[in-house]
Amino acid sequence: MDNLYDIIEKGVGMRASDILLKVGNKPVARVDGELKTMNDFDILYQEDIRDIAQNIIYSASREVLLQFRDPSNAPERIKQLGEERMDALERGKEIDLVFTLANLARIRANLFMQRGSIAIALRLIPLTIPSIEQLNLPSSLKDMVSNKQGLIIVTGPTGSGKSTTIAAMIEHINQTREAHIITIEDPIEYVFEDKKAVICQREVGKDTTSYESALRSVLRESPDVIMIGEMRDPETMSVAMMAAEMGHLVLTTLHTISASSVVDRIVHSFPPHQSNQIYEQLANTLVGVIAQRLLRHASGIGRVPAVEIMTSSPTIKKLIEEGRTSELYSSIKEGSHYGMITMNQSLANLYQKGLITLEEAEATSPNRAELRQLLRKQ
Repeated sequence: MDNLYDIIEKGVGMRASDILLKVGNKPVARVDGELKTMNDFDILYQEDIRDIAQNIIYSASREVLLQFRDPSNAPERIKQLGEERMDALERGKEIDLVFTLANLARIRANLFMQRGSIAIALRLIPLTIPSIEQLNLPSSLKDMVSNKQGLIIVTGPTGSGKSTTIAAMIEHINQTREAHIITIEDPIEYVFEDKKAVICQREVGKDTTSYESALRSVLRESPDVIMIGEMRDPETMSVAMMAAEMGHLVLTTLHTISASSVVDRIVHSFPPHQSNQIYEQLANTLVGVIAQRLLRHASGIGRVPAVEIMTSSPTIKKLIEEGRTSELYSSIKEGSHYGMITMNQSLANLYQKGLITLEEAEATSPNRAELRQLLRKQ
């Protein structure tokens, strides 16, 4: 059987973001958004996948239990916990686990059943948190996190790098000012080391029973900055806006297709009679929205972010307060003075710099005719 460590080591060497394991296939890596078979390894059979799953469960359990001062009975507890998790998995319960392979990567693993056998999806998370510059993100993100209060939302489809962008922004705060930062995540991905800031990371299911439970208590935990892994429901959204109103800086993620659509997505999550209140809260608290996509680099190696940014200019605040969300896009397009940029403007800039191909730009563009017009002007 191929060793889990060898598979992950190979994935890291390939710059893979994910590795997929299932019975009857060789391991498959996702590199720059594309699936590539890892031909150095053999086809996986039932017993191979089960052994890898047990290895993952053991690694995750061991990481937790060895944090205790007296780990003398850790082997027995690890074995018991591992058996319980394997039993739950084989009874059809999906399991999310996180563990670290020293000097290699932090791994977020999802174990699940398919066609009566175990399958595994691994997300490879770098051990070092990249900076805003290293991610090729606009410097205006530093201006956003210099605010002492307000709401910052990073949005985009799954796999667009939202968690990494949030981590880079948190790390910038960590390096530049004294603050108490509390994160609520499911699960914890990037692990921070205190620098100027004190950072407490709470994992749903391990450190708190639920997002709701953590959010109910977070305002009593003396935070300066709160990071919420995802705004999943109206209750989470309500607490995020309330915390921002009360003087905290709140960073979170959402799944939408553009910066301007974030406002409608949040407002429409609440009953219609609350719409005016939510528009007003967003107008008062929203510092900025970052909508991003990851695109293949023109060289064929690596990816670069295309980023749409909406900031809280006076015009944006007024449009949100009055519910005139259909006019937000035009204000973003004309708002470069306030650090704003549309997705098409970002794509045009990346193409002009030779970082992406025209085909990639057009495939990502929300309005190809507008993009072509921009490129003709440039």
